[in-house]
Amino acid sequence: MGRSRRTLPEELLLLALDPATGTTAQPQSLDLGLAGAQLVELALAGRIAPDGDRIAVVAPRPTGDPTLDCALELLRRRGAPVRAVNWIGGPRLGLRQVYLSHLERCGMVHAVAGQMCGVLPTTRYQATDNEISREIRARLDSAIRTGVPPDPRTAALAALAHAVGLGKHLYPGNEGRSSRSRLRDLIRHDPMGGLVAHAVMDVQNGVAAQPRRSPAPAGRQAAAGPARSAPEPARGVPMQPRRGSMARVVAH
Repeated sequence: MGRSRRTLPEELLLLALDPATGTTAQPQSLDLGLAGAQLVELALAGRIAPDGDRIAVVAPRPTGDPTLDCALELLRRRGAPVRAVNWIGGPRLGLRQVYLSHLERCGMVHAVAGQMCGVLPTTRYQATDNEISREIRARLDSAIRTGVPPDPRTAALAALAHAVGLGKHLYPGNEGRSSRSRLRDLIRHDPMGGLVAHAVMDVQNGVAAQPRRSPAPAGRQAAAGPARSAPEPARGVPMQPRRGSMARVVAH
């Protein structure tokens, strides 16, 4: 996978980034959305595939993207397909910062130092080229406005944007109600994006321990075995500073 194309986690984060304030909308759910976006990107790259409500690694070779490859390796180490809701519901502290730092290294954003309450150092992020964010937004607007089924990447982005609650950020107020509704409806145009988006919403609703009822290939249901009752922790992601520390924090 070359670096000429932005990945879905990058696009989702750029959508969530407020150009005026340098903060991210829906920071609590955004980490879940980024974890889900990694799964969709890996599926688009042919590395993983849905298996009922689970995710199976079908080609473990690296993509060339270090962050995606870390997620792929963690999935491979599981040895068996993992429920999407369990994977997304694992600890994701720091994933947003990982991608913000990545976008900064790529020159898509630049960090702006500041202070919270005049004491605690903070970092906000401003897009270096708002045209990129406008192009991403235009794809969603076009899919919403025209009603033409979007390509899988745009459909998945729409599904994830809805799942993490970006609809009210992108299309605010009463005037944006119909656009938010159509954004939600785009979830049906990409099976993998839909699976992941539903998993993100299930985690937020606290139903990660219950299997989502979805069709599975013949013979798979009998062999699947009992569902895991709790998500396993995901490693390899840096932790965010503890509350009350004087470390530099990312402004939400």
